[in-house]
Amino acid sequence: MISAVYRDRLDALLAGGGRKMLGIAGAPGSGKSTLAQALLEHVGEHAVIVPMDGFHLANAELARLGRASRKGAEDTFDSAGYVHLLERLKRRRDGETVYAPAFHRDIEEAVAGAIPVSSGTQLIITEGNYLLLDRGHWSRVQPLLDEVWYVDVDHDLRRERLIARHQQYGRERAQAEAWVRDSDEPNAELIESTRSRAHLIFRWE
Repeated sequence: MISAVYRDRLDALLAGGGRKMLGIAGAPGSGKSTLAQALLEHVGEHAVIVPMDGFHLANAELARLGRASRKGAEDTFDSAGYVHLLERLKRRRDGETVYAPAFHRDIEEAVAGAIPVSSGTQLIITEGNYLLLDRGHWSRVQPLLDEVWYVDVDHDLRRERLIARHQQYGRERAQAEAWVRDSDEPNAELIESTRSRAHLIFRWE
């Protein structure tokens, strides 16, 4: 459950009419997906979640590029493709359905055309790590969004969530801890450096 303060903020954003695009940014394990789902449930059928994670490069391509051990870093996504999708969603043409990709953790791959966004969708919620990054194609993301909220959470709690997530999807505890230390945490430091660019800091109660 999210507090009335944040629900009221979202309602105020939607009050102007037309399509709105809300970004949810934050470090790995901060609860971005959980917040996005709570906001979706608050708005109802006229909202949809379009995650940045759908633009993960395929595992085979990461291996070809020598980036498989850094999966989740800023250069392991098709950032230009993500921006292009946001631009299409921003334009919103009557009668057009735009299809977005989704990331499936059980296979660790993105699946194209998994999320339909109809022209009548009032709220697009897009969540991901690098929405506030101000370099490369990522710098074109924030200007396309009406607001970006940054999810702030206790560091130790976030780290334990990540370890548990990696264990859930097949890693042993030691492997999960190593991945968090060597991959997730360097990414988190970069993401946390973008925090000041957010319109609102969201804190879990």
